[in-house]
Amino acid sequence: MSAHQRGTELDLSWISKIQVNQPAVLRRAEQIQARRPVKKEWQAAWLLKAVTFIDLTTLSGDDTSSNIQRLCYKAKYPIREDLLKALNMHDKGITTAAVCVYPACVCDAVKALKAAGCDIPVASVATGFPAGQTHLKTRLEEIRLAVEDGASEIDVVINRTLVLTGQWEALYDEIRQFRKACGEAHLKTILATGELGSLTNVYKASMIAMMAGSDFIKTSTGKETVNATFPVAIVMLRAIRDFFWKTGNKIGFKPAGGIRSAKDSLAWLSLIKEELGDEWLKPELFRIGASTLLADIERQIYHHVTGRYAAYHDLPMS
Repeated sequence: MSAHQRGTELDLSWISKIQVNQPAVLRRAEQIQARRPVKKEWQAAWLLKAVTFIDLTTLSGDDTSSNIQRLCYKAKYPIREDLLKALNMHDKGITTAAVCVYPACVCDAVKALKAAGCDIPVASVATGFPAGQTHLKTRLEEIRLAVEDGASEIDVVINRTLVLTGQWEALYDEIRQFRKACGEAHLKTILATGELGSLTNVYKASMIAMMAGSDFIKTSTGKETVNATFPVAIVMLRAIRDFFWKTGNKIGFKPAGGIRSAKDSLAWLSLIKEELGDEWLKPELFRIGASTLLADIERQIYHHVTGRYAAYHDLPMS
């Protein structure tokens, strides 16, 4: 990833004017979902591209060092070598964009990736993930410790209460402090959009997060009842576009939670291409947070190459 962005001054006059046209957003979301997906070799090419955007994630209470090792190995070798050879893509260095783990697992992930001889970044969730309801001092310390352990990307969660009660200045100040605690690590700010109450709040929270210095804005923790949806994504992407037009700063976007099928991933790539253009279709500006998506992508590529669907034992687990 390139150098992180420093943010801008808080501009509340911009925030106060915002009103999202919900029916128009829902119509646009339906339009995107109704699109016919690409087929055959075009589909295989787009699926391989999707792999390079995945933050391969494990955020379970039963994560062990062996789970983390397996995850890291899968991040380096996401698609079986013979399948890549059949597509003449075996020498293109296809890996996932990052691995994403809990703070306590960062050391294991860094060690496993080093042993595998690759420089895939380690992302750590932090700040009282997933609820964000711990003391600010604790949340900041959690960021610092994850960075010390070798995380180069930090996925923070915001305090949703500040959005629901309209405390925009307090939200800006908190994220500024997260930015500072990250040091040179990249800051990905999770808005937990399923808990923000309205699309207008989603836009405002997106804008505050970008003003405060976030390198990415991310839809969800994956632990809410509603995670990454197209209406929410459209609002966040329009906020990214508006922020770019106003400041010249390009902010990344990361949908997460509930993106499980290869078909889903193609729809997300298509959405980014249409809303922000090809320049956002790179791992520096687009990620997909997922734990089971890669298995389905590999399965679809296996089908493209062999003409049949793989049994579960045919493909190594992640």
